Amino acid sequence: MKTLHILDHKLWFPPVEEADYEGLLAAGGDLSFERLLLAYRKGIFPWFEGDVPLWWCPDPRFVLFPEELYVSKSMKQVMKRKHFQFTQNKSFASVIDACGSVHREGQLGTWITPGMREAYIHLHQQGFAHSFEAWHQQKLVGGLYGIKMGKVFFGESMFSVMSNASKAAFIWAVQQLQAVGVQFIDCQVYTAHLESLGARHIDRREFLDLLHNYVDLEN
Repeated sequence: MKTLHILDHKLWFPPVEEADYEGLLAAGGDLSFERLLLAYRKGIFPWFEGDVPLWWCPDPRFVLFPEELYVSKSMKQVMKRKHFQFTQNKSFASVIDACGSVHREGQLGTWITPGMREAYIHLHQQGFAHSFEAWHQQKLVGGLYGIKMGKVFFGESMFSVMSNASKAAFIWAVQQLQAVGVQFIDCQVYTAHLESLGARHIDRREFLDLLHNYVDLEN
Protein backbone atom coordinates (compact mmCIF):
# COMPACT_ATOMS: atom_id res chain seq x y z
CA MET A 1 0.00 0.00 0.00
CA LYS A 2 1.37 3.39 -0.99
CA THR A 3 1.63 6.18 1.57
CA LEU A 4 -0.82 9.05 1.18
CA HIS A 5 1.11 12.31 1.15
CA ILE A 6 -0.25 15.06 3.40
CA LEU A 7 0.29 18.58 2.08
CA ASP A 8 0.78 21.67 4.20
CA HIS A 9 1.33 25.34 3.32
CA LYS A 10 4.42 24.57 1.22
CA LEU A 11 3.87 24.69 -2.54
CA TRP A 12 4.75 21.20 -3.81
CA PHE A 13 3.38 17.86 -4.95
CA PRO A 14 4.92 14.40 -4.74
CA PRO A 15 5.79 12.52 -7.96
CA VAL A 16 2.57 11.36 -9.62
CA GLU A 17 3.95 7.80 -9.81
CA GLU A 18 3.35 7.63 -6.05
CA ALA A 19 -0.45 7.79 -6.49
CA ASP A 20 -2.39 4.73 -5.35
CA TYR A 21 -4.22 2.35 -7.68
CA GLU A 22 -7.23 4.71 -7.85
CA GLY A 23 -5.03 7.69 -8.64
CA LEU A 24 -5.14 9.35 -5.22
CA LEU A 25 -1.83 11.11 -4.67
CA ALA A 26 -2.15 13.54 -1.74
CA ALA A 27 -4.53 15.23 0.68
CA GLY A 28 -4.57 18.65 2.26
CA GLY A 29 -2.97 21.88 1.21
CA ASP A 30 -5.16 24.62 -0.19
CA LEU A 31 -6.83 25.85 -3.36
CA SER A 32 -4.61 28.85 -3.90
CA PHE A 33 -4.17 30.21 -7.41
CA GLU A 34 -0.52 29.12 -7.44
CA ARG A 35 -1.18 25.60 -6.17
CA LEU A 36 -3.97 24.95 -8.66
CA LEU A 37 -1.84 26.06 -11.61
CA LEU A 38 1.05 23.92 -10.37
CA ALA A 39 -1.28 20.93 -10.00
CA TYR A 40 -2.69 21.16 -13.52
CA ARG A 41 0.74 21.67 -15.00
CA LYS A 42 1.78 18.38 -13.36
CA GLY A 43 -1.35 16.51 -14.44
CA ILE A 44 -2.94 16.61 -10.98
CA PHE A 45 -6.49 17.73 -10.19
CA PRO A 46 -8.49 18.27 -6.98
CA TRP A 47 -11.64 16.53 -5.82
CA PHE A 48 -13.25 16.96 -2.46
CA GLU A 49 -14.62 14.42 -0.02
CA GLY A 50 -15.67 16.31 3.07
CA ASP A 51 -13.63 19.41 3.89
CA VAL A 52 -10.18 18.23 2.79
CA PRO A 53 -8.84 18.66 -0.76
CA LEU A 54 -7.81 15.37 -2.34
CA TRP A 55 -5.34 15.46 -5.23
CA TRP A 56 -5.52 12.88 -8.03
CA CYS A 57 -3.55 11.67 -11.03
CA PRO A 58 -5.16 8.43 -12.26
CA ASP A 59 -3.65 5.84 -14.57
CA PRO A 60 -4.91 5.42 -17.23
CA ARG A 61 -6.11 8.91 -18.09
CA PHE A 62 -9.29 9.68 -20.01
CA VAL A 63 -8.72 12.22 -22.81
CA LEU A 64 -10.24 13.47 -26.04
CA PHE A 65 -8.23 14.55 -29.05
CA PRO A 66 -10.24 17.17 -31.00
CA GLU A 67 -9.70 15.40 -34.31
CA GLU A 68 -11.30 12.28 -32.80
CA LEU A 69 -14.48 14.05 -31.70
CA TYR A 70 -17.41 11.84 -32.67
CA VAL A 71 -20.67 13.56 -33.60
CA SER A 72 -23.51 11.11 -34.21
CA LYS A 73 -26.02 11.60 -37.01
CA SER A 74 -28.66 12.64 -34.51
CA MET A 75 -26.34 15.20 -32.89
CA LYS A 76 -25.36 16.55 -36.31
CA GLN A 77 -29.06 17.22 -36.88
CA VAL A 78 -29.36 18.90 -33.47
CA MET A 79 -26.42 21.17 -34.27
CA LYS A 80 -27.68 21.86 -37.81
CA ARG A 81 -31.15 22.86 -36.62
CA LYS A 82 -29.57 25.36 -34.23
CA HIS A 83 -31.76 24.13 -31.43
CA PHE A 84 -29.28 25.66 -28.98
CA GLN A 85 -27.37 28.92 -28.95
CA PHE A 86 -23.80 28.82 -27.68
CA THR A 87 -21.58 31.27 -25.84
CA GLN A 88 -18.19 31.21 -24.18
CA ASN A 89 -17.47 32.82 -20.81
CA LYS A 90 -20.83 34.57 -20.74
CA SER A 91 -21.99 33.09 -17.44
CA PHE A 92 -19.12 31.27 -15.72
CA ALA A 93 -20.55 31.49 -12.20
CA SER A 94 -23.92 30.16 -13.35
CA VAL A 95 -22.25 27.20 -15.07
CA ILE A 96 -20.19 26.21 -12.05
CA ASP A 97 -23.25 26.61 -9.80
CA ALA A 98 -25.31 24.39 -12.12
CA CYS A 99 -22.54 21.78 -12.21
CA GLY A 100 -22.53 21.77 -8.43
CA SER A 101 -26.28 21.41 -8.03
CA VAL A 102 -27.21 18.89 -10.72
CA HIS A 103 -28.07 15.40 -9.49
CA ARG A 104 -25.66 12.69 -10.63
CA GLU A 105 -26.57 9.03 -10.37
CA GLY A 106 -24.58 7.23 -7.69
CA GLN A 107 -23.18 10.45 -6.23
CA LEU A 108 -24.25 12.02 -2.96
CA GLY A 109 -23.79 15.76 -2.74
CA THR A 110 -21.18 17.62 -4.75
CA TRP A 111 -17.43 17.97 -4.77
CA ILE A 112 -17.81 21.62 -5.88
CA THR A 113 -17.57 23.16 -2.43
CA PRO A 114 -17.89 26.91 -1.76
CA GLY A 115 -14.07 27.02 -1.62
CA MET A 116 -13.80 25.29 -4.99
CA ARG A 117 -16.32 27.71 -6.47
CA GLU A 118 -14.39 30.72 -5.21
CA ALA A 119 -11.05 29.33 -6.40
CA TYR A 120 -12.27 28.61 -9.93
CA ILE A 121 -14.04 31.94 -10.26
CA HIS A 122 -10.68 33.51 -9.39
CA LEU A 123 -9.02 31.38 -12.07
CA HIS A 124 -11.69 32.60 -14.48
CA GLN A 125 -11.04 36.21 -13.57
CA GLN A 126 -7.36 35.64 -14.27
CA GLY A 127 -8.13 34.17 -17.70
CA PHE A 128 -7.36 30.50 -17.00
CA ALA A 129 -10.82 29.03 -16.36
CA HIS A 130 -13.39 29.09 -19.14
CA SER A 131 -17.04 28.19 -19.49
CA PHE A 132 -19.04 27.12 -22.52
CA GLU A 133 -22.79 27.61 -22.38
CA ALA A 134 -25.78 26.19 -24.26
CA TRP A 135 -28.95 28.29 -24.24
CA HIS A 136 -32.52 27.56 -25.30
CA GLN A 137 -35.02 30.39 -25.50
CA GLN A 138 -32.60 32.55 -23.48
CA LYS A 139 -32.40 29.99 -20.68
CA LEU A 140 -29.13 28.33 -19.67
CA VAL A 141 -29.77 24.62 -20.25
CA GLY A 142 -26.30 23.07 -20.44
CA GLY A 143 -22.61 23.78 -20.28
CA LEU A 144 -19.18 22.94 -18.98
CA TYR A 145 -16.13 24.60 -17.53
CA GLY A 146 -12.43 23.88 -17.25
CA ILE A 147 -8.90 25.23 -17.29
CA LYS A 148 -6.92 26.17 -20.40
CA MET A 149 -3.14 26.24 -20.13
CA GLY A 150 -1.15 26.50 -23.31
CA LYS A 151 -2.60 24.02 -25.82
CA VAL A 152 -4.34 21.86 -23.22
CA PHE A 153 -7.87 22.13 -21.85
CA PHE A 154 -8.60 20.42 -18.54
CA GLY A 155 -12.32 19.69 -18.38
CA GLU A 156 -13.74 19.94 -14.87
CA SER A 157 -17.48 19.43 -14.94
CA MET A 158 -20.54 19.69 -17.14
CA PHE A 159 -24.30 19.83 -16.66
CA SER A 160 -27.54 19.57 -18.59
CA VAL A 161 -31.17 20.31 -17.77
CA MET A 162 -32.42 19.56 -21.29
CA SER A 163 -31.87 16.56 -23.51
CA ASN A 164 -28.70 16.84 -25.62
CA ALA A 165 -27.72 20.21 -24.11
CA SER A 166 -24.45 19.06 -22.50
CA LYS A 167 -23.47 17.05 -25.60
CA ALA A 168 -24.15 20.02 -27.83
CA ALA A 169 -22.22 22.37 -25.54
CA PHE A 170 -19.30 19.94 -25.45
CA ILE A 171 -19.23 19.52 -29.24
CA TRP A 172 -19.26 23.29 -29.70
CA ALA A 173 -16.58 23.76 -27.03
CA VAL A 174 -14.26 21.21 -28.67
CA GLN A 175 -14.66 23.00 -31.98
CA GLN A 176 -13.79 26.36 -30.40
CA LEU A 177 -10.80 24.91 -28.55
CA GLN A 178 -9.50 23.18 -31.66
CA ALA A 179 -9.72 26.49 -33.54
CA VAL A 180 -7.32 28.11 -31.05
CA GLY A 181 -4.81 25.26 -31.19
CA VAL A 182 -5.77 23.03 -28.25
CA GLN A 183 -4.19 19.62 -28.84
CA PHE A 184 -6.12 17.53 -26.35
CA ILE A 185 -8.77 17.73 -23.67
CA ASP A 186 -8.22 16.10 -20.30
CA CYS A 187 -11.48 14.42 -19.30
CA GLN A 188 -9.80 13.00 -16.17
CA VAL A 189 -11.77 9.81 -15.56
CA TYR A 190 -14.07 7.61 -17.63
CA THR A 191 -17.70 8.43 -18.32
CA ALA A 192 -19.87 6.71 -20.92
CA HIS A 193 -21.20 10.16 -21.89
CA LEU A 194 -17.76 11.37 -22.99
CA GLU A 195 -16.78 8.02 -24.46
CA SER A 196 -19.75 8.36 -26.82
CA LEU A 197 -18.20 11.63 -28.02
CA GLY A 198 -14.80 10.10 -28.76
CA ALA A 199 -12.86 10.27 -25.48
CA ARG A 200 -10.58 7.32 -24.70
CA HIS A 201 -8.06 6.07 -22.17
CA ILE A 202 -4.33 6.58 -22.61
CA ASP A 203 -1.47 5.52 -20.37
CA ARG A 204 -0.56 8.07 -17.70
CA ARG A 205 3.01 8.20 -18.98
CA GLU A 206 1.75 9.11 -22.45
CA PHE A 207 -0.53 11.71 -20.91
CA LEU A 208 2.35 13.30 -18.99
CA ASP A 209 4.54 13.35 -22.10
CA LEU A 210 1.79 15.15 -24.02
CA LEU A 211 1.34 17.52 -21.11
CA HIS A 212 5.05 18.33 -21.10
CA ASN A 213 4.89 19.18 -24.80
CA TYR A 214 1.75 21.30 -24.81
CA VAL A 215 1.10 22.82 -21.40
CA ASP A 216 2.57 26.07 -20.12
CA LEU A 217 1.53 28.97 -17.94
CA GLU A 218 0.16 31.00 -20.82
CA ASN A 219 -3.63 31.05 -20.83
